[in-house]
Amino acid sequence: MNNARSLRIRLLSACTIFAAIGCAAPAVAAPPIRIEPPTETIAFPAGEACAFQLLFEYSGANYHLKEFVDRNGNPVRAIIAGKGSFMTFKNADTGATLSVKAYGFAAHDTYNLDGTITEIVTGHVVQFLFPTDVPAGPSTTLYVGRLVYTYDPVTLANLNLQSFTGKSTDVCAALD
Repeated sequence: MNNARSLRIRLLSACTIFAAIGCAAPAVAAPPIRIEPPTETIAFPAGEACAFQLLFEYSGANYHLKEFVDRNGNPVRAIIAGKGSFMTFKNADTGATLSVKAYGFAAHDTYNLDGTITEIVTGHVVQFLFPTDVPAGPSTTLYVGRLVYTYDPVTLANLNLQSFTGKSTDVCAALD
């Protein structure tokens, strides 16, 4: 399950989450860092991301990370933006597949004083919800619009979906 949870972070936060929380001082931006995630296939066991075993392959992303720090050098927020991955979802039981072209997105991360991160994502994004999340999964949804959620970057658990506006596609239902 840790591999699946870390996937959520790689997809939406470009593998760069900082647990250190700074005070609410004026932020300074570092130069953007180009992120090139590897092509990867992840197998989610049945009951984790869908009721069936879900195979998820992604490739071709091209995005940048820009981090903002306070006067002490502690990260306070970050922006990750660019072109997302070409994604293929497959129901391992039936062989049904769904492929999605890569589109643009922007993720704005705010490091909260309680240690959680609030992420606001606009554009195209996939969100995996597990049984420990709110709302409880398993679910896999493609969102196009504006998605807001919080999560604990230390445990990579307890994602709390707060709001969404736009269009969504239930990947599990499309592959069932």
